[in-house]
Amino acid sequence: MRKKALIITYYWPPAGGPGVQRWLKFVKYLPDFNIEPIVYIPENPRYPLRDNSLSSEVSSALTIIKQPINEPYKLADLFSEKTSKTISKGVISEKKTQSFVEKLLLYIRGNFFIPDARKGWIKPSVVFLSEYISKENIETIITTGPPHSLHLIGLKLKEQLGVKWVADFRDPWTTIGYHKQLKLTESSKAKHKELEKQVLITADQIIVTSFKTKKEFQQITNQSIEVITNGYDKESVVDFKMDSKFTLAHIGSLLSKRNPEILWRVLSDLIAENDSFLKDLQLNFIGFVSGDVLYSIEKYHLSDYINNIGYVSHKEAIKYQKKSQILLLIEIDSDETKCIIPGKLFEYMVSNRPIVAIGPKDSDVEKIIQETNTGNYFNYTDYDLLKTTILEHYKAYKNKSLQVHPIGLQKYSRKSLTEALSKLL
Repeated sequence: MRKKALIITYYWPPAGGPGVQRWLKFVKYLPDFNIEPIVYIPENPRYPLRDNSLSSEVSSALTIIKQPINEPYKLADLFSEKTSKTISKGVISEKKTQSFVEKLLLYIRGNFFIPDARKGWIKPSVVFLSEYISKENIETIITTGPPHSLHLIGLKLKEQLGVKWVADFRDPWTTIGYHKQLKLTESSKAKHKELEKQVLITADQIIVTSFKTKKEFQQITNQSIEVITNGYDKESVVDFKMDSKFTLAHIGSLLSKRNPEILWRVLSDLIAENDSFLKDLQLNFIGFVSGDVLYSIEKYHLSDYINNIGYVSHKEAIKYQKKSQILLLIEIDSDETKCIIPGKLFEYMVSNRPIVAIGPKDSDVEKIIQETNTGNYFNYTDYDLLKTTILEHYKAYKNKSLQVHPIGLQKYSRKSLTEALSKLL
């Protein structure tokens, strides 16, 4: 008989963006390891991004249960619908450019909705799931966050029913970069820390997606912590033709602080020094690009080389990955982002295209790229090295020999990662 596992998640198709991919893929493969997943999701969520194509990946045999969720964004829309939607996507303006309304909404979000705007789902979910878990004889529950309010559902169910509880952290809680932008009072900061500690010392098993997050959490709890990264899946065959231009593609959001001026400077200088490079260069941006980033690009006279495509479906994003000459991975230059391993890294790694990554020194991303031989990693001060590498890639592109030779990717396949998860369950 298969063991039942109840997965409590906010993000699920038709949600788009990276948050949905992790458990969509785990659920896909768990039955192969004698575990029957049951997925609990909100009935009426307000997803900032939608990708209807992902719904086709959900098995018709999967049990999905839903309960309504009351989110505060309708109230926030009364102040400014545009600002409300932008904040819900995780896009926060630079402090110096924030309007009064944005400052007000950030203050309300940070101090009146702890741990996050989905806190209203905790109580009704506990009431509903307490009965469901007992009725269905479910022994294991899994909560995945952010939103971290879902971990508080797990905390209360653990206290009431004594079920085995696995808490999966796709991102850190109190040390994630945007926390500093929420205008938290000292009492609110303390409340976040208190809730984080309660979750970490009460969950039977903690899963994190990066090695540095594991190290951080080990300072708080003695509970078992395992690293199960995100990964790649075997995608259906995608028809594509390699770009004829020397394309550098970035998949995902380029927020204000994720602005690699060192790269814009390198490209601007190469254009000035090389007429051929000038004719071949193209920048493909697939996803949201902040006004601050676009301003920097304009400052370096690169605006004419941009193909600003915007958000596309996951299937379309895979196509852009495979047909681009180089894949860009950009992270904010800070200690807080050393633990962030974007899910797209693993899809980049199997796209057979060189990765050019820019981020903080000694990050987990740097470690993985080096171990798998899938590209090059640069700090924000590595101007000469970055310029030399891009020029070498350009010469290989002109010679039709631009390629990579990855090693050890199999352990990052979604099925291999699900096998590791199944052993914990």
